Amino acid sequence: MKKFFALITIAIAIAACTNDDRYTWNDDFADRTDTDTINIRIGWTNNHVIVDEHDIYGFVNVDGTDVTVKSNTNKFLNLHLYGECADGSLTIYSWKKLGITLEKLSLTNPDGPAINNQCSKALYVILDSDDSSISDGAAYAERDIDQKGTLFSEGQIYFQGSGTLTINGNCRNGIASDDYIMMQGGTVEVNMASAATNGVKVNDGFTMQGGELRVNVKGDGARGIKCDARTTIEGGNITITTTGDCRIEEADGVRDTTSAAGIKSDSLFTMTGGQLTIISSGDGGKGINCSENVEFKGGTLNITTTGSNDVGKPKGVKSDTGIIVSGGSFTVNVKKSWALDNGFESEEPEDRVTVVGTPVTKRIAKRSVDIRY
Repeated sequence: MKKFFALITIAIAIAACTNDDRYTWNDDFADRTDTDTINIRIGWTNNHVIVDEHDIYGFVNVDGTDVTVKSNTNKFLNLHLYGECADGSLTIYSWKKLGITLEKLSLTNPDGPAINNQCSKALYVILDSDDSSISDGAAYAERDIDQKGTLFSEGQIYFQGSGTLTINGNCRNGIASDDYIMMQGGTVEVNMASAATNGVKVNDGFTMQGGELRVNVKGDGARGIKCDARTTIEGGNITITTTGDCRIEEADGVRDTTSAAGIKSDSLFTMTGGQLTIISSGDGGKGINCSENVEFKGGTLNITTTGSNDVGKPKGVKSDTGIIVSGGSFTVNVKKSWALDNGFESEEPEDRVTVVGTPVTKRIAKRSVDIRY
């Protein structure tokens, strides 16, 4: 009987863990001091790797210009990366959360991710005041670890700082995380080749709090941001451009069509502040494509789709369950098809959006929507 009640207690505890609990993120990185941080400088120059004397534990292993870091300390590890290399990489294994500070780094790995974090804890990408860049190759060599993008992390990724990072993706994703991604500062620009897929691919949620994110994707069916969970925009500035057409795949006589999209979210999309601009020019391209509600409460949103509807139907904002606007500036323009699709089939444009309150401007037409509070 005791086991029975214990199982009930566990079940109740699990049921009480809502989606909101999953996305309550707190971290003490800003409160850390030098006394509990290990700082190691790693530089690439003239086909050579330089590791400074602070690697007293022997965490860093160098093979040519490929660097592997294995940390088994409870202290916070911060790697300061600098220099230039056209054929190198960084792979990290760590027991605890860690940071990488980019100090005018230019790193290219022709056969895999430029930076691959195999730690399931948080990774802090601190952008120094200088510009840095990382790139991958057009094909990846086979390895027994995940390699999902130019910058890949098994754990969460936090972007911080005041510098600029340019990510050139040529094979898979530009940035990929098997956990969540939170952008808090700095400028990140992701440029994807036509053969690549998503600019940003994240499993457990994407949050934009500050800084600037610019994403350019060219592939058919590619997404600027592909989020398998909740997408939240609270501040900062996001600009996404997609130029690819629909991707068509056939298997066992079944045809599957995937449209390019600025943001593809498999859960709730919420915007309360900041600026979001999406421009899509491919056939059937979409601005926001969301499996649950799109809830726009504040900030400035501008979406323009100019693609044809030969294969897919271009739309500014598509939601399977509802589009709710209650604040900010919400502007969508589509050359063909419907500006908004909330899953409700109606020839009346106002049936495709729920407007809360009394906006100063309210113009809702089939291909053009302008709602401002």
